[in-house]
Amino acid sequence: MTASQLTSLAVIQMHMTDQLEDNLARAEAHVRDAARAGGQVILLPELFENLYFCQAEREDSFALAHPVACHPFLGRFQNLAAELGVVLPVSFFEAAGQTHYNSLACIDAGGELLGVYRKSHIPDGPGYEEKYYFTPGDTGFKVWATRYGRVGAGICWDQWYPESARAMMLLGADFLLYPTAIGSEPEGVETPNSHQMWQRAMVGHAVSNSTYVGAANRIGSEVVENLTQTYYGHSFISDFTGEIVAEFGDHEVGALHHTLDLTAARKFRAGMGFFRDRRPDLYGPLLTSDGSTRR
Repeated sequence: MTASQLTSLAVIQMHMTDQLEDNLARAEAHVRDAARAGGQVILLPELFENLYFCQAEREDSFALAHPVACHPFLGRFQNLAAELGVVLPVSFFEAAGQTHYNSLACIDAGGELLGVYRKSHIPDGPGYEEKYYFTPGDTGFKVWATRYGRVGAGICWDQWYPESARAMMLLGADFLLYPTAIGSEPEGVETPNSHQMWQRAMVGHAVSNSTYVGAANRIGSEVVENLTQTYYGHSFISDFTGEIVAEFGDHEVGALHHTLDLTAARKFRAGMGFFRDRRPDLYGPLLTSDGSTRR
């Protein structure tokens, strides 16, 4: 009998300040703690380098973006990954020529930069003014073959779209990861039970794709241009049946851990038949914005 392929996933929940080095030092400390506890793939939250600056539209915030080639901290996390032997999907604000992206670099356990994913779905609403800063990603969805399995990663708003999850699974992902920055909204537009909706959307991806899902969120209240948002945490890991097997509340900091049995998930996925019974020939309406089937 073939031995199971096991991967230890750690999902980090933390707060942020407006000081880059403070955030990087705490992120590194969390990664080291997670690695000491056995974590092999360690997920940090979205844009952990600073406050969530997208609360407000400010020209000065574009100065936070940097190109991949001379980035101020990606190299630091490459060295950390190599030292600890862990996989690090790292969220960052990318500058590329005159364009800016909300991006994620996948760093393998030897420190190699496997590639960059640029966030595909960009939200635009009160408290989440991302379209002012970010151009929609041009990379397509990405899956990387790492030392500890094939990692598929979306970024925050991507996690609400079943098409994103299905695309990554069709590309061969063993599990799905979503770094996130989500919490309260301005008065008058607050969505009740937002964190439950947030979790349920991704648990649905776990069920319909028979895959593990991990999401890392920030916590704490952040003030940007006299606007305040409180990030609700509730980072979690779901197994391939949709059971939440590890979860933080709205205040805890540190790392959630769960061992992923990738062999069992593949077997279960094949048996469920979700991919066997797909009908791509009927999915034409998904290829247009208005659901028409015109060519």
